[in-house]
Amino acid sequence: MRYICAMSTYRMGEAADLLGVSSDTLRRWADAGRIGATRTSGGHRLIDGAALAELAVELARDQKAPRIARESVRNHFLGLVTEVAKDGVMAQVKLQAGPYQVVSLISREAADELGLVPGMLAVAAVKATNVVIELPAVT
Repeated sequence: MRYICAMSTYRMGEAADLLGVSSDTLRRWADAGRIGATRTSGGHRLIDGAALAELAVELARDQKAPRIARESVRNHFLGLVTEVAKDGVMAQVKLQAGPYQVVSLISREAADELGLVPGMLAVAAVKATNVVIELPAVT
């Protein structure tokens, strides 16, 4: 597959591969108007790269992340978020886990998606020098 082209258009098979769907599914979506397609002089359909990117984001938004049953991180600290300081790109999150304060630098986008605010329950997953903020599973 070529995937790199000067005009940012993709053949149906390439676009389907990038979206993780079958070519038939992508053809049905094009026929239904979910994504635009143009035809070459030979009758082959082409998908615009920008439209493909928009559809990829839409599809990802609709999917739910799988629950993690096991992972390699061994150190999890359940605690309360005490502070969330955000700038344009990053967020500093402070979590009080018993007598321990854990501070994590994460993207602002991640902090916004998690809805992190002081007083909420969260989990700090610590591995090496990287601290990941997670939300606990609700049972």
